[in-house]
Amino acid sequence: MKNSETPQGYLFSKRYSYYVFVLLFLLYMFDYIDRMVITSMWPSIGAALKITHMQEGMLVSAVYWAIVLLTFPISLLVDRWSRTKTIGIMAIMWSIATALCALTGNYIQLFLARALIGIGEAGYAPGGSAMISALFPMEKRSRMMGLWNAAIPLGTAIGHLLGGVIAVHLGWKHAFGIVAAPGLVIALLFLFLKDYKTVDLAFLDKKKQQKVKMNKKDMVREFITRPSVIYTYFGMACVVFVTTALITWLSTLFQNVQGMPMDKAGGKASVVMVLALVGAPLGGYLTSAWEKHRPEARLLFPALSTLCTAIVLFIALKMQPGTFQYILLLCMGVLIMCFIAGAASVTQDVIHPGLRAISYSIAVIVQNLLGSAMAPMLIGLIYDKTNIETALSILPFILITGSVLFFIGSRYYLKDLEKVAKIKLEAAG
Repeated sequence: MKNSETPQGYLFSKRYSYYVFVLLFLLYMFDYIDRMVITSMWPSIGAALKITHMQEGMLVSAVYWAIVLLTFPISLLVDRWSRTKTIGIMAIMWSIATALCALTGNYIQLFLARALIGIGEAGYAPGGSAMISALFPMEKRSRMMGLWNAAIPLGTAIGHLLGGVIAVHLGWKHAFGIVAAPGLVIALLFLFLKDYKTVDLAFLDKKKQQKVKMNKKDMVREFITRPSVIYTYFGMACVVFVTTALITWLSTLFQNVQGMPMDKAGGKASVVMVLALVGAPLGGYLTSAWEKHRPEARLLFPALSTLCTAIVLFIALKMQPGTFQYILLLCMGVLIMCFIAGAASVTQDVIHPGLRAISYSIAVIVQNLLGSAMAPMLIGLIYDKTNIETALSILPFILITGSVLFFIGSRYYLKDLEKVAKIKLEAAG
């Protein structure tokens, strides 16, 4: 079944495209439930294993270090072999690894099991991004990316909430076993989904007026000659640093400053995080509306929303604990994910269609190396030496840096878009 036999711009039928999208959304949600269920269980885990706050942060960082190491080679499999089969195999692996965390007996074992989760998750974001870019027409890309990335805060909030509740009532090890099972079921379905044909790595040589097969130098040139995507990678890393820091340590702020018990603090923090469920699709909708008049809104909107997030978070952290501070944190929860729809779309827009998973894998490497892997450990280190309020006070300034990077990237977006090879994707089989 070729693209021309389906609704305009859709790879498969519209109905099947949305079916695949729903599975991608659910799997991304379970990805983050498995990844973040640990974050509201620090008091139980710390007491059981007798570890420092920095070591607690490293249990989150372990996932991201594994992702950084393996996302690029796995993304090669995604782009050059199969999107659906690679996604299914990875999800099976991370679900099993999550269950293994329940069987660990010491810190080293738990650290290694957490790293195994990261090995499984290494290529999911690139693979999912490539699938969504293929499934939907370009004018819908920002909106669908926004909706898909709403799974991140939803999964994070559910994991955060479940971790605290299950740890209080059943013990922290049970939480890992309980959250592992649903993702495994969704993962098995992916092994039987339709895919698109692997894209030939070729481009039009304007001098020779013929298609030329890409070599390694051409692939490298595809990225280094696209300033908009390079600035986007680093802008995303700044925001991800802040989101990961808040996911990891916000419940600790509520526990330490307001004296809340573990389950209530986890619930209160999860509400802040789950509001990004509104922010991600809202950002996609607003980006899509703005880019009808200004195509570079794909990056202008992330620059604006990230700056607003920095201002709101700065004011919230300077305030005394109470209702108004929490309201500001809730507003921040909406704003902080508004960037993702436009930024994620840029990683797909300005790069050859045969390199889309690799493009997002570079985004993952940069944002995890400088953001996700660094944030829990660095904030934990500052917390060990000072207090949690001081540790979190650096976050607004990191967001301002991200806003500036997105804005600079927007100045190059239209020129970079003109350089992209125009290739029509076809369904496999």
